[in-house]
Amino acid sequence: MIHVIAAIELAPGTREKFLTEFHRIIDIVRDEDGCIEYGPAIDVATSVSSAPVRESVVTVVEKWTNVASLEAHLKAPHMDSYRSMVKDIVRSVNIQVLAPA
Repeated sequence: MIHVIAAIELAPGTREKFLTEFHRIIDIVRDEDGCIEYGPAIDVATSVSSAPVRESVVTVVEKWTNVASLEAHLKAPHMDSYRSMVKDIVRSVNIQVLAPA
């Protein structure tokens, strides 16, 4: 199993638009071979975190059975369509792939 943390930085004021498009693909991705978990998360202001709240970032938390499943996901036609829909509002994407230790 692998964990994936994708931090997606957006143009200011576009988070809700991005989340609308993202939610259109969640069930499709969750049905992909090898997908264990897939969903967006946003920063929450708490006394626990020392990091500032990032209003223009959505973090996608994923679990996949293996790297091959993740690679197939990234090449899926619905992901190409999704990327086309959000390309004008996404400023950067930082993907971390982690293994349980």
